Amino acid sequence: MLRAIVALLLILGSLVLLEVSRAGVTIERADVGDTPVSLYARPGAEGPVAVIAHGFAGSRQMMQGYALPLARAGYRVHVFDFLGHGRHDRPMSGDVGSVDGTTRLLVDQTAEVVEAAGAGGEPIALLGHSMATDVLVRVAAERGDIGPVVLVSAFSEVIDASLPRDLLLVTGAWEPGLRGFALEAARMVDPGAEEGETVIAGDIRRRAEIAPFVEHVSVLYSRAGRRASLDWLDTAYGRSSNVAILPTGWAILGLLGGLVLIFAPLARRLPAHQVHANDPSAGQIALAALGPAILAPLVAVALNPGVLPVLVADYLALHLALFGAAQILLLWRWGVTTGPVDWRALGLLALWCALFGLALDRYAANFLPTPGRLWIIAALALGAVPFMLADALLTYRAGLGRRFALRGGFFLSLGIAVALDFEGLFFLMMIAPVILLFFAVFGTMGRAAGTRSGPLAPGLVLGLALAWALGVSFPLFQA
Repeated sequence: MLRAIVALLLILGSLVLLEVSRAGVTIERADVGDTPVSLYARPGAEGPVAVIAHGFAGSRQMMQGYALPLARAGYRVHVFDFLGHGRHDRPMSGDVGSVDGTTRLLVDQTAEVVEAAGAGGEPIALLGHSMATDVLVRVAAERGDIGPVVLVSAFSEVIDASLPRDLLLVTGAWEPGLRGFALEAARMVDPGAEEGETVIAGDIRRRAEIAPFVEHVSVLYSRAGRRASLDWLDTAYGRSSNVAILPTGWAILGLLGGLVLIFAPLARRLPAHQVHANDPSAGQIALAALGPAILAPLVAVALNPGVLPVLVADYLALHLALFGAAQILLLWRWGVTTGPVDWRALGLLALWCALFGLALDRYAANFLPTPGRLWIIAALALGAVPFMLADALLTYRAGLGRRFALRGGFFLSLGIAVALDFEGLFFLMMIAPVILLFFAVFGTMGRAAGTRSGPLAPGLVLGLALAWALGVSFPLFQA
């Protein structure tokens, strides 16, 4: 009971703070060509225009931490989805390794959004994260209507001693390489520049700001980084904003963590249904972890079909299917049974996964697929469902050590795949943290349901949930 009360208070408190951060701001949907754009502004706002762009595998929702304070301060903020990202259904294309390829298309797309945003002759502010930073610098180099530029976790070979003229670089303290680049960019203006110091040379103004205790993703929610960004723009436009920078990052963690925490008390209300299965021995667990870890990449790399218009998605679907099928075959040989499907557990877990996804989509990152992604999710499910069924069976009532060993085998197999084809499967390294987070969140809820219902219902639901999460997370891409 205490756990449920704590979780409920955490959820309610987080929701209140997240909604307060939106108070007084209208969020409207618009389209610039086929680019979806969200417009953040107070009713009747006439402040400067700011265009905000997300990083690789990001979305408009991921930039709310910066968009909302600017809008509350009176700015008119335009946030858009890059090609193939978020709710943008047109894939990225071109040569990702060439400035004249994919980068050129993203620069042109951003320029269209800037053009549509307009500002009545007033310079437009640009703010972007990670991948977007290079794109924004190139846009600023080609246009005469760009004002202050804020780059979060930046890297761009285009930055020099005079471009951009008004530049703030915000970097997480736990991003050593990018932190060094930001300081180097400041020292292009003044060789003696230090972190946190504004340097000025004629009409050039630059600063390398360090956001403490954050890395490449959590920097998007750093209160210090967001405060520095608002102050930088205010100074550039001769404004003064009395806007609180709320701890929305912690509130998002509180909301999502609370939803996971409260699921266990709910699951305990399910009727108990024990599955009497043969418990695999330590040697069998080792074989189930290492055998598929070697087999799956050796076969999948050779067969990599290249059909789905998502980076490495078709490979991953095949890898998951082979890995899961190999484990299921071993379990069948060992006489491990699944038990029946508990439809009440299946329904409750599916409902809670959907609720978690909707909360994530509203406050943190895109989780709702466009129609063009539905068939991709279906294709990924062909691999994800057998993979999660095998995982549910092998980890049913298992301790932490067994769960770590089994899932570690899967991550080992991804590493082997990358080693076999580094250039073609490099992006698997970016998918691994997504799957790790999936196990921590959805796996925890599935374990709570499985303890009561047996492993089959969690295996089915989490297989579909994994396919969904992968299908909406990574960019559409066609060469």
